[in-house]
Amino acid sequence: MKNQRMFIGLSLLPAIVLVLVFTFYPFIKGIIMAFQDYKIFDLRNTQFVGLSNFTAAFNDPKFLIALSNSAYWVGFSLVFQFLFGLLLAMVLRKPFRGRGVYQGFVFYSWALSGFLIGLIWKWMFNSQLGVINDILLRLGIIEERIGFLSDPKWALFSVIVVNIWYGIAFFAIMLLAALQSVPAELYEAADMDGANSSRKFFNVTFPYIFPTIITTTLLRAIWIFNDPAIIYGMTNGGPAGSTHILSSFMLDKIIYGGDYGAASAVGVIMIILLLLYTIFYLGVTKSEKVGDF
Repeated sequence: MKNQRMFIGLSLLPAIVLVLVFTFYPFIKGIIMAFQDYKIFDLRNTQFVGLSNFTAAFNDPKFLIALSNSAYWVGFSLVFQFLFGLLLAMVLRKPFRGRGVYQGFVFYSWALSGFLIGLIWKWMFNSQLGVINDILLRLGIIEERIGFLSDPKWALFSVIVVNIWYGIAFFAIMLLAALQSVPAELYEAADMDGANSSRKFFNVTFPYIFPTIITTTLLRAIWIFNDPAIIYGMTNGGPAGSTHILSSFMLDKIIYGGDYGAASAVGVIMIILLLLYTIFYLGVTKSEKVGDF
């Protein structure tokens, strides 16, 4: 028994070391750095400065813009990704000729890098050479070209549209799997009771897939909040910081400012916001009761 425990411990040791070195240590170190004047250009002078980094962040207009943009970025992206993903999953649920090929094309976008997606859509939204302006002009919807990525009025809207398109496949994959797990006997019983399509959806389908909806929306909201890849690929936070979200703003502090203390403070704020969101979301959705349907 003692040898077995030793063998198990030695087997787990590499994984434990990797988690400690690459997860817990950076996490703890980042929290410590948030309270330090930690700049890459002056590593010999990293004294503690208390809450100065947090105060500076909330006094920075660019941070407040990024905070506001993050709310729009997550809110609109999550709602429309879910709605379109659910609609697509409902369509793909029923067999039709070529469904497998169509599913492959739909889900392929989710396998691509978000940064690559951003670069592709950056070209499509180009005010001079982009196909979107060209199509809108040909259809007579607009009379002159729009600077989707150069005009602050349109830039945030444009990156949100791309993020919605990018995330539809995730919800379609997850919800399609949940829909296919609904027992056929439930629908047969509903048919015997004379239920129409809408009643079957709200009384059978939706309650059954509700746990999946809670999990996917929670995870996707966290991923959207933390992922600046599309924004970096399309606008790099511009023009004039109008498309920055907190995660891209944090990276800017590191890449262009070398200020790890300020960036860590933004990271800690993000962690707190995500923690509060998770507690609130799980409380509102009463996730502990989802299995009672």
